[in-house]
Amino acid sequence: MTEGNKERGPNRLVAVKLDEDSIGRGNPDQEHERAIAIFDILEENHFALPGRDDGPYRLSLGLVENKLSFAISAENGEPVMTHLLSLTPFRRVIRDYEMICESYYNAIRTASPTQIEAIDMGRRGLHNEASETLKQRLEGKVDLDHDTARRLFTLIFALHWKG
Repeated sequence: MTEGNKERGPNRLVAVKLDEDSIGRGNPDQEHERAIAIFDILEENHFALPGRDDGPYRLSLGLVENKLSFAISAENGEPVMTHLLSLTPFRRVIRDYEMICESYYNAIRTASPTQIEAIDMGRRGLHNEASETLKQRLEGKVDLDHDTARRLFTLIFALHWKG
């Protein structure tokens, strides 16, 4: 489990853990990407539960019957809620994002700066689309700002990335 700075107010995550029993461990590249994504989330985030003021929170992500489980607990570890999120709405964007990331990494080696910038703009656009989908799917359950939704999508993508 990775823990973040606890001095930034109640509407935030202070820890993010991946349930290895349901998600499994990845290869070293995947584990590195996952660790970076978690670090980025914990560095700066807005994570609130509507109608509650008992944050900050801990988040454990796992898989339950092809759904992403958001097991949320209070800072002291007391369970608060679990939300199961269907990954079906993300399948296309994850597939497209994986292809554009591959194109981006290949372009870095051979393409002109203009071509790299164009691919990167497309990558950022897909990332934003996925972030908005995540915010919409969690609406009424979890309140995220745009940047936190982007960071969480990065982690969701890292869970699927083939490496």
